[in-house]
Amino acid sequence: MAAEPVHHEAQDPRDPEWILAMLPAQAGEAFLADYQAAVDAAHQVSGCRQLQELLQSWSVRAVAYSSPGFFEHRADARNPQPGQWLAAEDVIPGWADRLKQAL
Repeated sequence: MAAEPVHHEAQDPRDPEWILAMLPAQAGEAFLADYQAAVDAAHQVSGCRQLQELLQSWSVRAVAYSSPGFFEHRADARNPQPGQWLAAEDVIPGWADRLKQAL
């Protein structure tokens, strides 16, 4: 007997329920406030695009926020420790020459 294929419904990452389920509680509150404002604006034809863009933006944030260590990495980036960053000239070929040309 052959196995039957398993069909999974693809989850639309712009689905507000999916976004809300992916977000931590504190971000969920901000999403709901933004979402409600965009839904209100979408009652006008011109506001429909705003709602689509909001869902796309929050979808990307939901994936990022649910990544392990995201908030710790974000805090580290906002408060770098001495020696944590590389100098541009160490990672960008010809940086010193580019800088001279720009000035």
